[in-house]
Amino acid sequence: MRILLAALAGLALAACTAGEVDLGPAPEPPTPQSFADGWPRALSEWGQLAAGGGVLVLGEEVTAYDLNTALFTDDALKLRTVWLPDGADPAAYHAREVFDFPNGTVITKTFYYPRAGRSFARVSGDGEPMAHFTGDRLDLTQVRLIETRILVRRGLSWDAVSYQWNDAQTDAVLARTGAFVDLTLVSAAGGDERLDYLIPNTNQCANCHITDTADERGVRPIGPKARHLNRDFAYSDGPANQLARWVGAGLLAGAPEDAPAAPAWTGGVPASELALEAAARAYLDINCAHCHSRTGQADTSGLYLEPWEPASANLGLCKPPIAAGRGAGNRLYSIVPGEPDASIFTYRMESTGADIMMPELGRSSVHEQGVALIAAWIDQMAGGCG
Repeated sequence: MRILLAALAGLALAACTAGEVDLGPAPEPPTPQSFADGWPRALSEWGQLAAGGGVLVLGEEVTAYDLNTALFTDDALKLRTVWLPDGADPAAYHAREVFDFPNGTVITKTFYYPRAGRSFARVSGDGEPMAHFTGDRLDLTQVRLIETRILVRRGLSWDAVSYQWNDAQTDAVLARTGAFVDLTLVSAAGGDERLDYLIPNTNQCANCHITDTADERGVRPIGPKARHLNRDFAYSDGPANQLARWVGAGLLAGAPEDAPAAPAWTGGVPASELALEAAARAYLDINCAHCHSRTGQADTSGLYLEPWEPASANLGLCKPPIAAGRGAGNRLYSIVPGEPDASIFTYRMESTGADIMMPELGRSSVHEQGVALIAAWIDQMAGGCG
């Protein structure tokens, strides 16, 4: 935690309001490129995205994608893209791990909020997360861009950095040291709430994206895995399965027809025990398992949350904390079957304290629907902890 607090020190604070959007001509799709080293000052230099005329358009041969169950980041919506350099071999398929992308691959993730007057809407519930995106462009008259994160494959490793969008919504500038963006969000009930949105610095990117501490390659993507991508996407020429589309476009090789698929959870508590179990495990997978795995940065915790882990102490059942400190909240076990209010899981998810909350990066608020999902999952378990 001392490392986290030091990393946050000195970050710039910027206010963000939903101002007017330039409605001039829309830009032509730019020509993408990759950089073998260094970081261009402007996001536009990458050619992955271009903004203007009230739209954000994808670069040539840049492919948008979505995940079955997505990481919670203060209810921000996200536009994800992938691009492989001309002539590059397709990514190699893996059933469990992230695909092995070729050198020069660029992955982007753009964070944005729907406009609500001079403020922004906090989106939650069973809404369509890509409602403002139509195949190859995002409607900037309806949303406000906050940041775009870049992952680029450079040799054996990946590098990561963030870009912060300007007030004019025409380009984003390099934010290697991170930033706080002061937002006013409007809840579903209509009330205003302040949010210090965190754009991570490069060290914080590594905190989540080093998913195998024994692998010298370091940073790697998290989302582009078979189980997260195996779903339909609304492309400009119609809906299609993403894995099949990637194979057909030369982005991926070796994907079988029976690839695994995580549940598509966007909110709510499933009615059946089977669906509830699957949704909860998928939520823990995408939000927590990049650290809480047998190779991740929380491997010494003994808490492993990948979807193939059996229901045992390693999943948290009747597992006492190893070094949680205040994070345990005087609760004895990570999960007490049948008792969510006695479980450390829900205590840490309901907190926004820097030394308590989990995940400890990527959010400044509580994901109420996520808490409800995990609480319902624990509640339907039988057995207790004796």
